[in-house]
Amino acid sequence: MTLSDMHVKLRQAAPADLPILLDLLTRCGLHTTSVTPQAGTYWIADLDGVPGGCIGLEHGEGVSLIRSTAVLPEARAQGLGRALVRSALTHATLRGDRSVYLFSEEAGDYWRRFGFVPVTADEISGALPDAPQVVSGLCSGWIGGEQAWRLDVQPQGPRDGQPGAAGEAAQG
Repeated sequence: MTLSDMHVKLRQAAPADLPILLDLLTRCGLHTTSVTPQAGTYWIADLDGVPGGCIGLEHGEGVSLIRSTAVLPEARAQGLGRALVRSALTHATLRGDRSVYLFSEEAGDYWRRFGFVPVTADEISGALPDAPQVVSGLCSGWIGGEQAWRLDVQPQGPRDGQPGAAGEAAQG
């Protein structure tokens, strides 16, 4: 059965869904350290009522960190990952985030398709010092060698229709 023949439902994970999240991540060969639905926003993609993928966002001040993006092998290459990513990016935009970050060594080409650009791990550590994945990476020492990515989801600069200095000078 293909994904287009299945009923797909994206739902926000509750704390009770932690075992489901950990199972999905483990089955996809991903790390589960510091994954906790209480520390951010996670979604689960149910395929005909069966969990088939997940994604998480850890939140900071005006920024979020995508983590734990996983789609089971039998559900890949059918748009489920893209739907999960778009859901997370929409949530980040609606909460007013300026930028969304993530760590990814192996999937850089995938993230580039969404507009992510490489940045340093130090940039993420500075932007999201309290995010569980950042804290875990700093404590265990893996963060320094990790490839980091950023996507700006909101225009940088003045908000609420207020002109910036350049706009004021042009009107002046």
